[in-house]
Formats: sequence, C-alpha cells, structure tokens
Amino acid sequence: MRAQLARVDAVLVQAVIAAALSFAHLHDVASAAGQDGWKAWAYPVSVDLLLVAAWRRLRTGDAKTAGWCWFLIALTASLGANVATAGLLDMEAVPAWLRILVAGWPAVAFLGGTLLAHSAPQEATVVEDVLVQEDADEAPALPTAEPAPAVVSVPPALIDHARKVASEHHTRTGTPIDVPTLRTRLGVPAPMAEAIATHL
Repeated sequence: MRAQLARVDAVLVQAVIAAALSFAHLHDVASAAGQDGWKAWAYPVSVDLLLVAAWRRLRTGDAKTAGWCWFLIALTASLGANVATAGLLDMEAVPAWLRILVAGWPAVAFLGGTLLAHSAPQEATVVEDVLVQEDADEAPALPTAEPAPAVVSVPPALIDHARKVASEHHTRTGTPIDVPTLRTRLGVPAPMAEAIATHL
C-alpha cells in the first residue's frame, strides 16, 4: 500500500512540475511575441484546456481521430514553447512567423475546443438516415375505427448497427447494454429501442 502511494505521489509531483514549467514557457513565448499583461497568461491556459478537451474525447471512445488531431496540435504548441525558451530562440527578437502563430492561436484553440465539445455522435446520423429511408418505403396508414397497438418495424440495418453499439458497450463496461442506454446511443423512441433489444 505504501509503495503504491509513493508511486502515485511521485507521479503527481512530476505532473505538477511539468505543468508549471510548460505553463511558464508558454507565457514567456507569448510575452516575447507581443502579448503582454493578462493576455500572456491566457495562452498557457488555452493550450492546457485544449489538451484536456482532446484527452477527454480520447477517453470517451467517440471520434478518436479528432481527439488525436487536436491533442497533437496542443502538445506541439506546448513542446514548441519549451524548446523555444531553451536558448534556441532570441526572446528579444522574435521572428515574424512566430508572432503570427501566437496571434492566430486563440482562433485555432476556439475552433478545436468547439469541435471537440459539440461534435454530434456518428450513431445519431446513421439512425436518422435509416429511419428516413424506412419512412419513405412505408405506405400511408389507413384510418381505422378503433385504435390498434402499433407494431414497431425495425430495419435490418438498424439492428446491425445496434449490435455494434451493444458489443462496444459490453467491451467497454463488461455488462450488457440496457434499453435506456441503447435508446440514448441510437437516438430512437422507447418502443423502437425495446423492439431492437429483442433482436440483440
């Protein structure tokens, strides 16, 4: 137990030191590039927030390509500042290209954060396409004198997609997917989710 706590403490201390140094280097580069005052301090915060958002996307298992892309962009910005302040850059005469990169970073970070936070799950798009096709194939229902219980028709493509979602859920959590979770992941009404669950 003590050995495990010692490892955790060592990792935590190392992480705090690395974060503090990287934060200071990003501030120094931003300041040297003409971003003075509070603006110079906002740059390292922006880089760190983009790293956290990208890492969170990688941990959720959705759209990992976008997560890796923005994680590498933020990591490059952080590593670039660390290297630049190691004596390879004249902090008194920052080149124009670096000033352009620093000035353009807020727009890049905003774009990355927005795409990572608000990108729609791919499952919803697939389900919507299948449901639209199913509605187009169905003939209009004739009015009846008495209401009859609705029979939910599930397209085979949607069942196949639901099997993939259920398999991914079982692999990730170790438990079978329940109907409410299946409904949320597929974005379908409750009766259709129950009908799909009978096929899994």
